[in-house]
Amino acid sequence: MGGTVGDDDQKVRKNRKLGFDALELEVSSLFDVWQVHGTNVVHTDNPRALDQPYQKADIILTDKPGVTLMMRFADCTPIILHDPVRKVIGLVHAGWMGTVNQAASNAIEAMIKSYGCEPGHILAGIGPSIGPDHYEVGEDVENSARKIFGEDSPVLRKKENGRSHFDLWNANKILLERSGVNEIEIAYICTVCHLDDWFSYRGEKGITGRFGAMISLEN
Repeated sequence: MGGTVGDDDQKVRKNRKLGFDALELEVSSLFDVWQVHGTNVVHTDNPRALDQPYQKADIILTDKPGVTLMMRFADCTPIILHDPVRKVIGLVHAGWMGTVNQAASNAIEAMIKSYGCEPGHILAGIGPSIGPDHYEVGEDVENSARKIFGEDSPVLRKKENGRSHFDLWNANKILLERSGVNEIEIAYICTVCHLDDWFSYRGEKGITGRFGAMISLEN
């Protein structure tokens, strides 16, 4: 689903259409962004026109039916949000940087501020990404994570070789819970472990595609 990693453009377009067809959505309803491992929020009322430049963001929100939000992933954590009461949806792209900079919390705050959402009404799904058994991180990431999640947080696991592994799934669950979200479902699918089904930047040593996460409100 990614058009910037060397795949044939025609095949990427075909894959996107297959995804939209499977959900019975129109490709013309697509709204996507240029993901930059940040915490910026984009609110949209309309699909992105083909001649419209990408906005740089890692959180996208809408309350408009007829707009399909889409992001692309290959180890980073997809977070899918839905408030069925206020009829608001969102997508968050959270790798280690987005996680320690609390992108998930920013998304919930934006839903509250811009759409009047109640955190207790929001449903959250944490999709396939690199699992903690494969996500070895360096000292800089470890230190950043400890500042947010605490010195003894279980989201950091020491292995026998003394290296730390970061649990992105439960780290983002903690952020959502701190924001007041109670209904959270985690896929617990590791992209590195399941290369037949998912793309993994680390598992495939940087030469890989991107899978897509999509959400749209019913008309």
